[in-house]
Amino acid sequence: MDYAKESLNLHYKWRGKIGVLPKIPLSTKNDLSLAYTPGVAAPCLEIQKDKNKGFELTNRWNTVAVVTDGTAVLGLGDIGPEAAMPVMEGKCALFKAFGGVDAIPLCIRSKDVDEIVNTIALLAGSFGGINLEDISAPRCFEIEGKLKGKCDIPVFHDDQHGTAIVTLAALINALKATKKDIAKVRLAISGAGAAGVAILKLLLAVGLKDAIICDIDGIIYGGRKGLTPDLELLAEKTNLNRKKGGISEAVEGADVFIGVSAPGILTQSMVRKMANGPILFPMANPTPEIMPGLALEAGAVVVGTGRSDFPNQINNALAFPGVFRGALDARAKDINDEMKIAAAYALAGLVSDEELSPGYILPPLFDPRVTNAVAGAVSEAAKKCGLSR
Repeated sequence: MDYAKESLNLHYKWRGKIGVLPKIPLSTKNDLSLAYTPGVAAPCLEIQKDKNKGFELTNRWNTVAVVTDGTAVLGLGDIGPEAAMPVMEGKCALFKAFGGVDAIPLCIRSKDVDEIVNTIALLAGSFGGINLEDISAPRCFEIEGKLKGKCDIPVFHDDQHGTAIVTLAALINALKATKKDIAKVRLAISGAGAAGVAILKLLLAVGLKDAIICDIDGIIYGGRKGLTPDLELLAEKTNLNRKKGGISEAVEGADVFIGVSAPGILTQSMVRKMANGPILFPMANPTPEIMPGLALEAGAVVVGTGRSDFPNQINNALAFPGVFRGALDARAKDINDEMKIAAAYALAGLVSDEELSPGYILPPLFDPRVTNAVAGAVSEAAKKCGLSR
């Protein structure tokens, strides 16, 4: 099938992938009097006395804003907020289909950090959570950080944290399948944007000790010119031997390679310089850093990509519906590392010891257990951390 052509034809037919349906009957005068005026004044006054009653008396408890500025849309780049709407609608449809969450797309006509932050913060009283989507780095880090300081509901940049959660889940099982210990492996990451930075931070939080991360200019090390504040902080915790060079030098002797960068940049000769039995997650889409067949030929034992047509798809849709379902159920104020780690372990745990193999390290996206497992773990972690209301 020519997916681009067929999808375009269907989008002309659909004229949007989501809509709004009333949850209550509106067929009689009494229906109107109860759902709207005069009866609706009573819940309004309850919320006036205690704004948190909005979670009990309106759909705020189950509503998430999916927000973008259109600067980093899929593999298309900065195409603008209006052009990002089909992707945001699709994301909202996934929220509903996989998590039972009502999601509203908000595409903001601004690239100014403070303008975006203030816009979202002013609207936050209408939602139970904020999902940031397809916002370019490093602005995405600043927007998320400032919003967390202004909002009393979870703010979650899925390109960062959803990807990090599923990558951690995949690595948990890949290490198990290859009998390796996260505290003893060496990791090389290609890509220091939103996803790469979030993946590295989460892996460091669960015990990773030896890591190197590369951006377009090569290996990142302390004192390198032009580093953002986030990368400066990571440079202090990684590349302890201050290795320099590019991706070829970074992967030498590494047990694990994670790519969130560009197609075809990892060669078979580079893979052969890695440690014995390496794990490779080349996740650039639609063309990975190295094709799985080439990686396996060069000695890789476990290979996962972002694509659905190869084994071990590392897809953030395995995480975000359940993460928000759990956060909303707990009426959480935030989504922290403990909740993300709990989500990753819950996801990894859906692959039994009997099922686990180098070609099967994650459950499929349509596994009906996924959302409940992730949501339950996230909700429980929120309660343990004191973030549940």
